[in-house]
Amino acid sequence: MRYPIKAATSALAIATLFAATPVLAKKKDKPADPAPVAAQAAPTVAEADAFVARAEQELNDLGIYGAQVAWINSTYITDDTDAVNARVGAEFTELQVRLANGAARFDGLDGLSYDTKRKLDALKQSIVLPAPSTPGAAKELNDLATRLQSAYGKGKGTLRGKEINGSDIEAEMGTNRNPAELKEMWLSWHDQVGKPMAGDYAKLVEIANQGAIDLGYKDLGAMWRSGYDMPADDFAKMMDRLWVQVKPLYDALHCYTRTKLNAKYGDAVQPKAGPIRADLLGNMWAQEWGNIYDIVAPKGAGDIGYDVEELLKAKQYDPVKMVKTGEGFYSSLGFAPLPDSFWTRSQITKPRDREVVCHASAWDIDNKDDLRIKMCTKVNSDDFVTIHHELGHNYYQRAYNKQSYLYLNGANDGFHEAIGDFVALSITPDYLVKIGLLDPAKVPSADKDIGLLLRQAMDKVAFLPFGLLMDKWRWGVFNGSIRPANYEKAWTDLRLQYQGIVPPADRPDDAFDPGAKYHIPGNTPYARYFLARILQFQFYKAACDQAGWKGPLHRCSFYGDKEVGKKLDAMLAMGSSKPWPDALEAFTGSREIDGTAMIAYFQPLIGWLEQQNKGQRCGW
Repeated sequence: MRYPIKAATSALAIATLFAATPVLAKKKDKPADPAPVAAQAAPTVAEADAFVARAEQELNDLGIYGAQVAWINSTYITDDTDAVNARVGAEFTELQVRLANGAARFDGLDGLSYDTKRKLDALKQSIVLPAPSTPGAAKELNDLATRLQSAYGKGKGTLRGKEINGSDIEAEMGTNRNPAELKEMWLSWHDQVGKPMAGDYAKLVEIANQGAIDLGYKDLGAMWRSGYDMPADDFAKMMDRLWVQVKPLYDALHCYTRTKLNAKYGDAVQPKAGPIRADLLGNMWAQEWGNIYDIVAPKGAGDIGYDVEELLKAKQYDPVKMVKTGEGFYSSLGFAPLPDSFWTRSQITKPRDREVVCHASAWDIDNKDDLRIKMCTKVNSDDFVTIHHELGHNYYQRAYNKQSYLYLNGANDGFHEAIGDFVALSITPDYLVKIGLLDPAKVPSADKDIGLLLRQAMDKVAFLPFGLLMDKWRWGVFNGSIRPANYEKAWTDLRLQYQGIVPPADRPDDAFDPGAKYHIPGNTPYARYFLARILQFQFYKAACDQAGWKGPLHRCSFYGDKEVGKKLDAMLAMGSSKPWPDALEAFTGSREIDGTAMIAYFQPLIGWLEQQNKGQRCGW
């Protein structure tokens, strides 16, 4: 199984731990576990090669069943599917721990081939929630993980005192401009969804942390950071370096947005100085602010000339046609069409008859061509972008499907998220004209560029600190510097420090606001999304340079350029067989993730924001 990949606007990994044998598989059918290390002779290169080959076969053989179970649980949430998913997940966790411990036997062995060494490392680093070998620990861990995920999927908030589900509350938060109702939705969602999870989450952390320690890591956070072809501490430093590069742009955007919110709502709701009230930013988690563009749009330059949602509805697009259009972008680059099974097996719209996890995700069930997306698609701009993003995962999955099992992944997890994101950057007026959505006569002129860039920045730039702090909070939880009694305060403090936002009301100590964001109860590492925000601009600029684009970078579309597609496919086909700097260099010519492409993209906006913020007391 290749685990479902989640959208960055959303990001989910339903089964980051799940892929396993049928529930009734017998223990005697499995290859024998390695003997205790103390009783074994010194390992040999031949044994290491054989161990890796056997591990890949086991994982591949067990994967399809686990993927099917996870898919059913995500698209049909019941107590029974929860139970089966938890049991399968426990079996797979046990398998992962067994293989990770087996791989550790070969640590320091001289003479290993490149592939064997890389795959042994992958076996040790691929477990998102490792269970200790204590009897029953894997089952307890997966029971907790399944319960947390399902609690989120079933979560409800209220609007005007009436119950409202997760996907509807997300949509309402984007359009509602009544501060009292925004506050009600924000508080009800965080109280009803997040708060009840706190106890289970603390137990889950305790078990998984011990599992990571048993595998030789300082804690679970160090284990997560070890999968980036560099020491764990160096990875944390790289994240901080990238944040320093882009922080001035975020600070300028925050200052400008706060001024506009103050003008809209007044001092009593949003003061002129200090942090921004979280529920006013058009998103439940204040992670992307594009939904309030109508509030911040500059006079005379704010009208970008078109609205994607209006264009879609005017052309009578439905969710399936939106997905077909996304497929068409990749086809224009020379990629083969999606398989017929994609259209019969995907969940494109929300079923009316059952509970499902609506958080968008991309799946590769059989490691070959059983590609699917799972969405509750609405005909709007956000979902149009999300479709292009999710399909990026699917085309990446298919591009590397000839690699061996342990290389069936992105160069790093940030790459997997960035592919669809950089394609979605190409949803420009030029692209919309080419696919017949936008009338050529209505393409916005150069004087609309600030509006175009501001609209992008409200999502792309606004996300950056949130993408960083999600795992900074978890790294603190995992290393013990953030204790359960301090979960809420540490979360709120980090959001103030990095995002400059505050809740719409004081939060009690026993609240658990982190749980109101899927990726916390869903146990999806989040650094990938921060990396993807940076990488997508590197990929985008490289593609535009290859296509010979001469105009403003933000207006570039490489739609239809098969040479770009050919070079992109070559990078994607590498999977994780090489260190990520090799893959990055293959497409961009650089071996270092760097924020300067993002700054170049937004350069016209940076100067404009400086002018707008004159006289304002920026910062918080």
